Amino acid sequence: MKALVVCSFKERLNGHVAPFVKEQVEALGKAGMECELFLVKGKGTLGYLQQLKPLKNNIKDFNPDVIHAHFGLCGLLANLQRKVPVVTTYHGSDINDKKNLPFSKMAMRLSAWNIFVSRKTMEIAKPKKKCTLLPCGIDFSDLQLYEKQDARKRMGLDAAKKKYVLFAGAFDNAVKNAPLAKKTVSFLQDENVELLELKGYTREEVTLLMCAADAFLMTSFSEGSPQVIKEALACGCPIVSVDVGDVKERLESVAGCHVAKTREPKELAELLQKALAFATKTQGREKLLADGLDNRQVAERLVGIYKNVLK
Repeated sequence: MKALVVCSFKERLNGHVAPFVKEQVEALGKAGMECELFLVKGKGTLGYLQQLKPLKNNIKDFNPDVIHAHFGLCGLLANLQRKVPVVTTYHGSDINDKKNLPFSKMAMRLSAWNIFVSRKTMEIAKPKKKCTLLPCGIDFSDLQLYEKQDARKRMGLDAAKKKYVLFAGAFDNAVKNAPLAKKTVSFLQDENVELLELKGYTREEVTLLMCAADAFLMTSFSEGSPQVIKEALACGCPIVSVDVGDVKERLESVAGCHVAKTREPKELAELLQKALAFATKTQGREKLLADGLDNRQVAERLVGIYKNVLK
């Protein structure tokens, strides 16, 4: 079975495609699928529409059985041809952002099947049928098993006195709400606690930072099913987060991880203090496997969706 995967071209990313899409495609290949990527290089509605002819040419050359589009606007583009059935995955920003939601709604009506990565996005989108709740999975690796001190040495971090809190993104990414994270850490009144910005690192370095950190902090205004939360869980890093996306489901019953009831810095600081005091790796890795979020498990479910669509 052949699948053409349609996603946005990301100039700022190495490899020009979001890592979670790339890893999912690789997992599908291991599950027996023959996959090819079509990268949408246009910007805005007009830019996407201009990609229709190249997309049709790609379909003619590759002759896929199914198209899997990532994000609503890609799903809408993919559905402007009616030769091959389209499965569209909505990742959060295409539903949470009111400007993007109408395009996603159109893609939902046209798609043969719709995949939502969190229950909250489904509640906003209100799909009537042809839908599945399926978060993106992650790849599991031995690097995620690094002990804290070994990871700190590899990353050149203080191995003794410092306590590191890893922020869930770049400080200049407005959606991630860095000001709230900084206020939270300041409430601790501990000079030995340092908030680390997650920016400019390779995938391997991000994993090592998650192993090296004493806690992981998410304060975003909105999310779908954040990959960084799953990656931090796989590394056993204690997590504190606001109630956003599917974070509550992911952290449920994982000792050392906490979801705040409010967005008050004081409450977040109290939870962060508990996370910093958690002395061992969490059981986050086991929770992810129980939730079926190894990429191999997700790929098997996707193959089942493709087969169902083709019936």
